[in-house]
Amino acid sequence: MENTSNMSDLALRIKRNSKKEKRKQNLTYYIMLAPFLILFIIFTVAPVISSVVLSFFDYDAVSAPKFIGLDNYMRMFLEDDIFPKALSNTMVFAIITGPIGFFLAFMLAWMVNEFGPTTRTILSFLFYSPTLAGNIYFVWQILFSGDSYGYINSLLISVGLITEPVQWLKDPSYALTIIIIVQLWLSLGVSFLANISGLQSANPELYEAGAIDGIKNRWHELWYITIPSMKSIIMFSVVMQIQGAFSVSAVPIALCGFPSVNYSTETIVTLITDVGGTRYEMGYAAAISVVLFILMALTKELLGKLVDLAGR
Repeated sequence: MENTSNMSDLALRIKRNSKKEKRKQNLTYYIMLAPFLILFIIFTVAPVISSVVLSFFDYDAVSAPKFIGLDNYMRMFLEDDIFPKALSNTMVFAIITGPIGFFLAFMLAWMVNEFGPTTRTILSFLFYSPTLAGNIYFVWQILFSGDSYGYINSLLISVGLITEPVQWLKDPSYALTIIIIVQLWLSLGVSFLANISGLQSANPELYEAGAIDGIKNRWHELWYITIPSMKSIIMFSVVMQIQGAFSVSAVPIALCGFPSVNYSTETIVTLITDVGGTRYEMGYAAAISVVLFILMALTKELLGKLVDLAGR
């Protein structure tokens, strides 16, 4: 009996010591994470919470906030004529540039990954370079310039397809399509780099095992091995595409002006910039940002489930 008691006491002491060691280890992790967590709470969590609270107030950044309940949301959906256009354009951007941009980035990364190290590095830099460039819109402004010196107009006039310059960026019939093309081009950078990093980190033993188990071609490898093995990278890429698709603002402002003709390229973010930065209707701008946040969260959740299904 005494030996049994000693054994149980020893086991209890070992368990307590292991808990203390685990707490010390966790404390080290928490200390290392503290700077990021503090900055994340200050610059991300706090602004989101303050936006939700401010959306129920009438606030002009000068006078004291005045509680108005759901009036900002009622105004958004029932009275504002510009918000439906901004919402429609944003959803078009999200539906087109999001999935297509991700698909193009993934397929480009998959094909570039087949080259040797030197060629792969050069191609990766070329595809990522638009993200690094500062005033990259200057190229597209020259390309779609509304005078005869614009490259597109000059080409079409020279071959006789048009007789006078087309106002590509001022005509609502063309402006949104051009912005979608430019946004697709710009969105390839980060997603492409993330995907090619995931492809590089794939375990080559999986492909050897797949060949033994009956994988017959590269498409089978892609579907049954590559995509499931880099599910976390794909999820990161999807989130970045969502963020880019829903936060389009710099491209339409740089190319089509602010505001654009007939609000043809107005997005939710440019509307927030106009309402909050120009008119100082901070409460209304906060309400619009809350709706945008909800749209992004729902889209991320939906696409996350699709990624999980594809990775099984």
